[in-house]
Formats: sequence, structure tokens, C-alpha cells
Amino acid sequence: MSGRIEQLESGEVIRCIDPRSGAETVTLPCTPIDQLPAIVSRARVAGRAWAALPLPERRAALGRLRAAFLGRAGDVVQLLAEECGRPAGEAWTSEVAANNGLFGWWIDNIDDLLCPDRLSLSPQEYPKKRGLVRLEPLGVIGLIMPWNFPVALPLRSMVPALLAGNAIVLKPSEHSPRLGALLGELCAATLPADLVQIVQGGAPQGAALIDAGIDRIIFTGSVRTGRKVGQMAAERLIPASLELGGKDAALVLPDADPDRVAAGVAWAAFGFAGQNCAAIERCYVHASIYPAVLEKLVARAKALRPLVDLGPLVTEAQLQIVRQHLEDAVAKGARVECGGQAPGPGWFHQATVLSQVTEDMTLMQEETFGPLLPVLPYTDLDAVIDRVNGTDYGLTTSIWTRDLAAAEAMAGRFECGVVTINNHAFTGALPAASWGGVKNTGHGVTNSRFALYEMVRPRTVVTDAMGGDREMWWYPYNDALVDAASGLVELSRAGGSKLQGVRTALSGLLNRWKVST
Repeated sequence: MSGRIEQLESGEVIRCIDPRSGAETVTLPCTPIDQLPAIVSRARVAGRAWAALPLPERRAALGRLRAAFLGRAGDVVQLLAEECGRPAGEAWTSEVAANNGLFGWWIDNIDDLLCPDRLSLSPQEYPKKRGLVRLEPLGVIGLIMPWNFPVALPLRSMVPALLAGNAIVLKPSEHSPRLGALLGELCAATLPADLVQIVQGGAPQGAALIDAGIDRIIFTGSVRTGRKVGQMAAERLIPASLELGGKDAALVLPDADPDRVAAGVAWAAFGFAGQNCAAIERCYVHASIYPAVLEKLVARAKALRPLVDLGPLVTEAQLQIVRQHLEDAVAKGARVECGGQAPGPGWFHQATVLSQVTEDMTLMQEETFGPLLPVLPYTDLDAVIDRVNGTDYGLTTSIWTRDLAAAEAMAGRFECGVVTINNHAFTGALPAASWGGVKNTGHGVTNSRFALYEMVRPRTVVTDAMGGDREMWWYPYNDALVDAASGLVELSRAGGSKLQGVRTALSGLLNRWKVST
């Protein structure tokens, strides 16, 4: 398995494996579990000083981090190849260029997003009072991140969290520890000491992080592990954001352009060898154009070049899951239109298109996270929408059609967090667009202002310049107070007597301080 953890006399180490060849590259030490409380404590101290800085200073520091990241872009791409087998085209677009845009959007918009909301207080009901709601940092945010987007996913949370005034403790995947270490190195060079801490290791280090006194945990990974993370967080009353994968579907309507469908679906299904929570893992095509779309998809899959267009699976365990799903489908009657082999080198698996697929097959219900694409015909639109919604996941869905208005109207029928029309999955690279899902995909949001709200707490500050020793709702309680309140309610009540309400309210207000009982 890539990035396997072993125990040596000097402690636990991660043996890094290049998935393109299966060869070991380097060894990194794991973070001792007993150091986690001190690590979080140092981050908290640094975070308090960081949060006290004016926002323009924090923004300028993130600008320096952005410049440092771009200056090491070549190193990022090289490590993505060595740790994840990622082709250069994917690395530059999804992990470098997209993150440049991420930095830019948050830096440009953070002032408006953190701007306090002023309360609208009636001068009659609340004289000489003013108030606002500020967005304050949570404190220390823990990140447990996966290996499939080992740079983009951490930065999606780190950038807004840091701008909001938080400190970060990041545990990268044990399958991409060197990329996590590089992020830590860049932060150490551009941000205050201890503000961003890196914890290396596997599940024990992740559990210890949750137990070390953080203020929120953000986790991306499997449903199984996500449940454990959520349970641990709940026991400690720590808010948790959990993004747990998907089983995305593409729905191709009869008027769709087969050439665009084939090009777009092939990219969304086989990009990063399908190791994307938003990869298309089910493709439903109207029967009238099914043969044409299937033929074009097969041609697209066959044209993919190993290690140029299509990389390997990152771990040997993931390769075994892909093989199991394929074997189950074939045993139940699926036809392999192309691919279907795992010839190597390393943990490479060919892009595979399948037909004659049924809903009871494992690859139609469980997340495959690999380069398998089942393509199914349909005739009944309502029935196929039920099939699209018929899994335990709900991340993204795409609709392919020339009738854009009809597709936009249809979008609300899908049980998912993102709907795209005539495209798929790329919205994760849009920092202004919310990213999240429903059902077993988990909860929590990355990107957009909604992600920021998970990294701050609202604090209401109300100032009263009234003076004196009287407020309408203070003691003493008396009949005049009751008249004033009930008269105001009568004025607002549907069917109430406006005249009676005015009389009762005025009487109460005039007599409120004339009597004490």
C-alpha cells in the first residue's frame, strides 16, 4: 500500500511509495501521538496573536503565501507525480492554477465577507440602542485530509480559515505526506511561527488530533472513517465538517450533443483515474442516442495515454477495490466495451467502459473511486431520475442537453449539492460556488461564503446609550406594562382591532411609570 506506516526502533515512519512503479522513494517520521496536545497548544497561542492583527495584515500575509506557493509550483507538480502518479496536465490545472484562483478570490473578498452586520433596531421599541454581529475566529481548526487532492483540498479550508483569524493543524494523508510537508514549509516561511502545524501519520494521529483540544474538525475521506470522526467530535462537542464521497451520475437527454457528452463524461469519469469524489460513476443515456454516445465514449477511453492522460491508482488497496467492482459486474452480466485490465506499471488500471449493467451491481451502488464507467440506456425520464437519486450518496449530478431552460428547471429534482449542465465536477475549482452534498456524502461546505461560516462564530455586541434606571421591560411589572405589550400585539394581530390596540398601548405607555403596582 502506498505510504505504508511501519514501526522502527526510532518510532513510527511512513515509507512513501511511487504508485507509478510501486517502488519506495523516501521515509518520513510520524508525529508522536503524545506531542499532539502541545502542538495544538502552540497553534492556539499563535492563533490568538494572529487574530489580533488587523485584517489587512492577515490578507497581506496570505498574499505572501500565495506568491510562495506559485514560486514552488514546479515542486508541487513533481511531488504530485511521485506521490499520487498525477499527470502533469491534471496537476497544473487542478492543483496549481485552481489554487491561484482560490487565493485570489478569498483575498479579494474577505473584507466584505467578514464585515459586521448592523442590527436594525426600532428607535421606538429600543431607543438609543445600537448593535452589530461580528464574525470571530473559532480558534484552532484541525484538518484531516485525503490523498486524492492533497494540495487543493487543504487549501480550500486553510485559506479562508487563516484569513478569518484561525490557526491550523493539518494532518495530510499518509499516502501524500511530502505534499503536506511542503504546505507546512510554505506556511512557515510566510506566516507567523506555529500558526500552521503539520501532523504526519495515520488514523492514530487523526484520532489524537480530535482529542487534543481543537475547536473544529474538517474531514474529507470515506464514509466509514467519517462516521468515526463524527462520533469522536460529537462526544467532545466539537463541530465537524464531513465530506465523505459520492456516486455521481450523468443524465444524458435525447437532444444532447453526443460529441460533447463523450468528451465531457470521459474527462469527468477518468480524470485522476476516477479518484475524485465528484467523478462520474454512472452514466444514463436516452435510448435514442445510446449507441452513438457509447461508441464515442469507448473511443475516448481507448485514446487515453498511460501516465500522460491517465495515471495509476494511488494505493494498491484502491486498485483491489476497482478490480472487485469490475469482477462483480462481469459476473452479473456486464459487458466490457474497452479496458478491463490492470496491466501496470505500478497500480495502473485501464479506463474501462461497461454496458449491459444493472442497478444491483456493486459498481452501481458503492463508490468505486477508479476508472470504471457503466453506461446505461433509459426511456422514462421520471424513472431514471429516481435511479439517479437511488444511492446513499448525493454530491453532484450533471444533465446533458441542448434545452438549457428545461435542465435548469429540472435541477431541483436531484438529491445532491451541486448540479451542472453540459459539464461536470469542475465547480469544485470555483471558490465562489458552494461545494457539499447530502446523505452519506456528509455535511459541511467548502468554497463560498458558506464555508467561511463554518470557520467563525457570530458574536453579537449591543450598546445601550439610554441612561437612567428605566426600561420598558424592567421591574416593576404592573398592569400598565401588560396594557402596553398587549396593545402592541393587538396592532399586529391579524383581524385585531387597530383602534383598540392604539388605545390600549398608549394607555399603558402613559401610565407605565405613574404607578408601581
